[in-house]
Amino acid sequence: MPEPLNERAALLLKKLVYSYIADGQPVGSKKLSDDADLNISSATIRNVMSGLEKKGLIASPHTSAGRIPTEQGYRLFVDSMLETEPLSKSLLNRLRKELDPDQNTDSLISQASQMVSELTHMAGIISVPKASHATLRHIEFLPLSDQRILAIMVINEREVQNRVLHMQRSYTTTELHEASNFLNQSFSGKDIFEVRETLLMGMQQTRKDIDAIMQTAIEVADATFSETMKSREDFLVQGEANLVRYAESDSTQLTQLLEVFDHKREMLGLLDRCIQADGVKVFIGNEAGFKGLGDCSVITAPYTVKGEPLGVLGVIGPARINYNRVIPVVDITAKLLGEALAE
Repeated sequence: MPEPLNERAALLLKKLVYSYIADGQPVGSKKLSDDADLNISSATIRNVMSGLEKKGLIASPHTSAGRIPTEQGYRLFVDSMLETEPLSKSLLNRLRKELDPDQNTDSLISQASQMVSELTHMAGIISVPKASHATLRHIEFLPLSDQRILAIMVINEREVQNRVLHMQRSYTTTELHEASNFLNQSFSGKDIFEVRETLLMGMQQTRKDIDAIMQTAIEVADATFSETMKSREDFLVQGEANLVRYAESDSTQLTQLLEVFDHKREMLGLLDRCIQADGVKVFIGNEAGFKGLGDCSVITAPYTVKGEPLGVLGVIGPARINYNRVIPVVDITAKLLGEALAE
């Protein structure tokens, strides 16, 4: 643990971080001394800045005489100096309206990610609830032309999913009706992963042990659930274009940021680490635990239903994120998403 800063050093570090977050320009002692709130001479400021640099809290880019916060500097700022801004009543009302519980799960997930991206001017990221939370309520099949079937599923309480399935043969309306009746009577209220496992075990029986209705049910249900699992992304990213505006100051960082989204395994690992977190987590640079984040930050909050964490909502952007505004946006949106999903 680094030794605590005295009041003057803490004040100057806080001012320097806020200044750098605001305009992305290295901060010099003159700029700090010109601040109306500080009654400190430029010489004193230079001495204090030198001390902060020795502690590894600020650094001087080789192109400038000014200083910028380091990873450790941001961490100290976030942990002990941050004053978050409560969200306005109008913004809260807007979030509640956008996260309307009448939408299905996929729409709510997408909407939450889009809202945090739009409100923070960062890239929004959200892990999709594990498919283990997909409970089959009802399923129907309708015959289409060219050996195709329309599968209509109600998942969880009222999320409706439609799938057009390309089958190996044609099915009659009666066959499909009997298959859907069998599936609804046998598996309504069960997890779709469990349903699929049970059906696959049934497939391994000899064909003579399976009647025609169950055989049809196995064929069409397997095709349906396979498509459902393929179509579910592990996480969504929205608003990468917001990051382009940071390219003016550092095009290398932009490239770095955009490459992060290709590191799917690492990104999933990070989100999985956050799912059991109690509230907001802030990762600065290398704290995220994988290469590529560099001078970037990730802010996340889990969203829960009835106390059970379903996934993680967050934003990714440059380390000079406006933490005092972004943290409450992520936190409240995650809570509202959980409330909407619970309804």
